[in-house]
Amino acid sequence: MTNAHLLIVDDEPDICSLLEEILEDEGFSVSTAANANEARKIRQEQRPDLVLLDIWMPDMDGISLLKEWQERGLLDIPVIMMSGHGTVETAVEATRLGAYDFIEKPIALQKLLLTIQRALEMSNLKQENTGLKQNLLPLLEPLGRSKAISDLREQVKRMVHHDTPMLIVGESGTGRALFAQYIHNHSNRHDKPFINLRVAGMSAENQMAELFGLERSHEPSRLEQAQGGTLFVKDIADIANNVQARLLSSFENKAFLREDGSQTIPLNVRIIAATAHDLDHVVSAGRLREDLYYHLNIVPLRIPPLRERCEDVPELLDFYINLFVARENLPYRRFTVAAQNRLRNYHWPGNVRELKNLVQRLLILGKNTEIGPEEIEPALNTQQRAVSKGSLPIFDLPLREAREQFERAYLEHQLQNLGGNVSKVAHRVGLERTHLYRKLRALDIDPKQTKK
Repeated sequence: MTNAHLLIVDDEPDICSLLEEILEDEGFSVSTAANANEARKIRQEQRPDLVLLDIWMPDMDGISLLKEWQERGLLDIPVIMMSGHGTVETAVEATRLGAYDFIEKPIALQKLLLTIQRALEMSNLKQENTGLKQNLLPLLEPLGRSKAISDLREQVKRMVHHDTPMLIVGESGTGRALFAQYIHNHSNRHDKPFINLRVAGMSAENQMAELFGLERSHEPSRLEQAQGGTLFVKDIADIANNVQARLLSSFENKAFLREDGSQTIPLNVRIIAATAHDLDHVVSAGRLREDLYYHLNIVPLRIPPLRERCEDVPELLDFYINLFVARENLPYRRFTVAAQNRLRNYHWPGNVRELKNLVQRLLILGKNTEIGPEEIEPALNTQQRAVSKGSLPIFDLPLREAREQFERAYLEHQLQNLGGNVSKVAHRVGLERTHLYRKLRALDIDPKQTKK
């Protein structure tokens, strides 16, 4: 990871300049800070991959700054402590607070480079392991051998090495987020963050705070989290008009301001947006600003619904069977040829998401090792009857009340199934934990009271 960005925090100019010159010669990009305040600013604005932090500084010592970052949950990157007057107790304290290692001055160059290399490798491995633990057998690329999906993959491969904004259009459940991740993984930004922002249900104030951050808060905004990488906005037409205008301005100027902030923050982020809505309708209705639409629609990408690539159904069934067997320890079952044929000819209004849910339900409720048409039909019909007859009581309510009732019942159900564990629920439902906590408070749900 020789193109990694390193931050050197040391109040001695000679040491800073010497380390900067050496590390740049090794292929790293380097920023320097002379004190804790400068370090906070650079860490927040530029998101370095690793910090070299001196202990003895005039305004705040390095141990105190390290403790501050640890308490605020900001030690998501490795920190290597440096000192010419360190003690064993200091080194132990730094390690306890989350420092990766402790190096004594005068610094031995080979030891420093080796420590940096190992710290960056550890950080990358930790991120990969976190992803694997969160989702065993991750779906790394869109599945299917149909002409529609094969052509789409080829189209994506021609786009990935350009930094132009992208707009993904597709029905709900078709895999827009998967395609966005696939684009990022094959782009020049693949070793930088991929930040997924879901705005549905958020107020305009929350959207503004999530995207741009608050000056009084030390929490990085979504734009800051995505620095150097990709920001995926899943519901672009659901963003408030004033937030859309500010987002467009930020990408055009390659800089942005936090809420109530006065300091311009450079922006190096690729945006991929998506919508399930008809583009002509949302633009003409004013839900998606025309100027933002033209900015995003340089490279449009349409994801076909599952009914247009029915030959991919058997491969998707096999993948999700293996996924749930490995991830949730469900019993292995297989679909008979007749069952697969029935599902190939089903119209899949919920697309791949509906197929995934169907597989999970059949693995949970079934007893035999084979799944035949006689078991599939009731599962499909039950869902269709509920929708076609409008049998759900929330259908008679205003949209806001119906949504609140559904969200409350849905989240209480998830909390009960996962023993009140908010972290597990956040992962399962696809929300950031802080966003989920806010939603639980808004719906007056106490996780402790929802345990089985």
